[in-house]
Amino acid sequence: MADHPYDFEVEDWEGRSASLDRYRDHGLLIVNVASQCGFTPQYAGLESLHRRYRDRRFSVLGFPCNQFGGQEPGSNADVHRFCRDTYDVTFPLFGKIEVNGPSAHPLFVWLKAEHPGVLGTEAIKWNFTKFLIDRAGRVTGRFGSRTTPDAMAPRIEALLG
Repeated sequence: MADHPYDFEVEDWEGRSASLDRYRDHGLLIVNVASQCGFTPQYAGLESLHRRYRDRRFSVLGFPCNQFGGQEPGSNADVHRFCRDTYDVTFPLFGKIEVNGPSAHPLFVWLKAEHPGVLGTEAIKWNFTKFLIDRAGRVTGRFGSRTTPDAMAPRIEALLG
């Protein structure tokens, strides 16, 4: 089993292999996202966090997922275009993944095991679940869909010192 998120390979939105090792020593906010969800406006807040803290070695990483109500039906290119054109997203977006079940991406299997949800449940309940990771690669928090990106700023400030 992995020790930190840097051990994982993912696909970028263009289908190329990408190592998360490039984010070593960064604070991270890893989020499962969707373009047709009631929480989709959180893209604006996530982008705001990314821009505010990127010069302090912090990145938001978005992982589109279509497992919740079919709210991310488009291709990776469709998702990327939507995020760029609608929310001016500059944070990294990766290829679509599953976060629950037997086909869950190993990164999300690890995240859920490192920081289970309420009552110890590991399953992600909906889009825009957020995992906050410190610069040492430890999962320091798990936040549900209703936690807005702005509400996370004090935790990110504390994490970055």
